[in-house]
Amino acid sequence: MSRGGLLRSTAVFSAMTLLSRIAGFVRDVVQAQLFGAGGIVDAFAVAYRIPNYLRRIFAEGSFASAFVPVLSELRQKNDPAALKDFLDHVAGALCAAVLVVSGLGMLAAPLVVATIAPGSLDDPAKFQLTSDLLRIVFPYLALVSMTALAGAVLNSFQRFALPAVTPVLHNLAVIAAMIWLSPRLETPITALAWGVLAAGVLQLVLLWPAMGRLGLRPRLRLKLNHPGVRKVGRLMLPTLFSSSVAQLNLIVGTIFASLLVDGSQSWLYYSDRLIEFPLGLFGVALATVILPHLSRRSADADAEGYASALDWGLRTVLLLAIPAALGLALLAEPLSATIFERGEFSAADSRMTALSLVAMSLGIPGFMASKVLLSAFYARQDTRTPMKAAIRTVLINVALTAALVTPLWLGKVPGAHAGIALATGLAGLANAWLLWRALRREASFSLSPGWGRHLLRIGVASLALAAAVLAANHAVGDWRAWSGELRWLLMLGVVAAGAAAYGLGLLASGWRPRQLRGP
Repeated sequence: MSRGGLLRSTAVFSAMTLLSRIAGFVRDVVQAQLFGAGGIVDAFAVAYRIPNYLRRIFAEGSFASAFVPVLSELRQKNDPAALKDFLDHVAGALCAAVLVVSGLGMLAAPLVVATIAPGSLDDPAKFQLTSDLLRIVFPYLALVSMTALAGAVLNSFQRFALPAVTPVLHNLAVIAAMIWLSPRLETPITALAWGVLAAGVLQLVLLWPAMGRLGLRPRLRLKLNHPGVRKVGRLMLPTLFSSSVAQLNLIVGTIFASLLVDGSQSWLYYSDRLIEFPLGLFGVALATVILPHLSRRSADADAEGYASALDWGLRTVLLLAIPAALGLALLAEPLSATIFERGEFSAADSRMTALSLVAMSLGIPGFMASKVLLSAFYARQDTRTPMKAAIRTVLINVALTAALVTPLWLGKVPGAHAGIALATGLAGLANAWLLWRALRREASFSLSPGWGRHLLRIGVASLALAAAVLAANHAVGDWRAWSGELRWLLMLGVVAAGAAAYGLGLLASGWRPRQLRGP
């Protein structure tokens, strides 16, 4: 696939992801209006975060990173029978693993909650609610893992649209559950958990048959000593840390946040949802599209094609990540007030969410660059180097979180949760730097000429974006003085003004859209 092909595939993936993010915003609006931010939302945030972290291991994170390069290698050998045999046995092993983990998670839910959110032990009702919610959502892990297997197969065959649109079903299922089911339940917040479980079923039903159209729908076969299963397993083990380092850092934050005031988990959850918008729209899209391409270049021993694609990926990441981080930081409170502030979600909740959003947005360039850099290692079936970087990153995050949060917590300073967000953002930047340093030390990649000009253009355009956003924000004045519908229109206008200023800044500094295709 050419870089033009990579750009088209990324655009398709991003367009489908945009639909998902729009549906996700609607979901967050409904959730904030019905449940606000407090103890019960804290309970759901913790319960949802645990299987969501494991999803990074058994689904699109660790598993996909090990599975896709092996699948690409087999495709290059042009042996359909061997490819189908590999899929059958990997699918069987994955299914068995996630069913066992899901079962154990349901049985040990109170122990898991006590470990991840020790602060909830001081509130028996909150602890029980979190355990109950976790039991409901844990089977989602098995469903989404099998869905991710299907998505990885389809992506490897350049079928990006359907896997990218499946999260829309997730959000629609949760929205329907909140609106229709929550009024009928004794504990309304459990509707969120049942919606997540229903979403897993819908996603699997959509994607699994799609493999049949490629003649690759697996028959589940369990043989753990199968060569393909063993190879994927060996590659997966080191990626358990590296592919989920952001989620690991969120787990660290969850532990610390459980010791803070009620609402801390919720504020971090809502700010993380906003951070996920550019990550999913651009970072995940780029990494998903570029991994099969890099894997094929590596399998063909095409060093020039490999380096060229990676250079393109990093340039594109920074072109998108820096303005995304800047825009979120500058519009943190207006965004929170526009999207979440209604019903049970108060102005104070908006301010607390904005604090953690500003702090965490610092890490967006690191989060996005890490996804592309990880693909560079996984494409060569090198999973140990990212693992070492991930371990160091988690240790950095723990140290930063303890150093930033402990004095705020002991001093009872409002907004202590923002220290957790800042530590997460800084750890994201550290992870990207560690991966970059390792790649350079291996002498397997060097930057192409023109990076200095590229960064200068991004800097000039970012200044234009900041000026436009600040001027527009000043013109709007008090966002809470406007009705909900007008807030949305004004926010779209401010975002459009910032995007236009950034684009014009790039053009004025000499950047041209054709450069997205490479020199």
